Amino acid sequence: MKTDTLARLQAERAAQRPVVLLTRLSDGAQHLWPAEALPAALAEAARDALGREKAATLDLDGEAWFVHPHNPPLRIIVVGAVHIAQAMAPMAGPLGFGLTVIDPRRAFATEERLPGVTLNTDWPDEAMAALKPDARTAVVTLTHDPKLDDPALDAALRSAAFYIGALGSRRTHGKRVARLQEMGHDDAAIARIHAPVGLDIGAVTAPEIALSVMAEIVAARRDAALGRPRPAAPPQDGRVSIGIGA
Repeated sequence: MKTDTLARLQAERAAQRPVVLLTRLSDGAQHLWPAEALPAALAEAARDALGREKAATLDLDGEAWFVHPHNPPLRIIVVGAVHIAQAMAPMAGPLGFGLTVIDPRRAFATEERLPGVTLNTDWPDEAMAALKPDARTAVVTLTHDPKLDDPALDAALRSAAFYIGALGSRRTHGKRVARLQEMGHDDAAIARIHAPVGLDIGAVTAPEIALSVMAEIVAARRDAALGRPRPAAPPQDGRVSIGIGA
């Protein structure tokens, strides 16, 4: 690999941008996508490799190419070192996600309660600014405290995070929506939020809710229908829908 190509590849990875290295096996010529404009067939092969997250040798127009994707790490940023976060922790790793838990309440954010988890005890606005959620990041707020959840949601909505979820009932979310609107977010942005968070599996306990959240995150990552935010529905028969959380 040429020195300049290696330097550009390292720069893209350091910036946590998805990049694909394509090498023509006949002569070793190399290209980086999407930094370089490529013929349609090569660009499509690069895009497919990023989606599958697997390197492959392909024959394109009579030429053999080695296509090597370099995706940024998958991350889940959770606000709230609560029981649900504790239950999510052992699920994240096997599914390919690094888990970071933000909670300035140091009595909650401890190694004893969340062993092996990256903990951030800054206030959520500061933590999110440092963590910089990208298109490979899911953000989940779990505290029920607007002072903690709202700044994180504000930052998430201004980012490319592929999934944003918030614990709470529809009634709670209605109040949250009003606050986010005051922060300048329009209906299209707010519609990105999965609330109540998690797939509707009738979850009650913390591990069940954690399972529903992780399943919804995976569905969103894979662009499955179950992973798309559900449109808000009014309560039926004048009753308030409780959902997950209060």
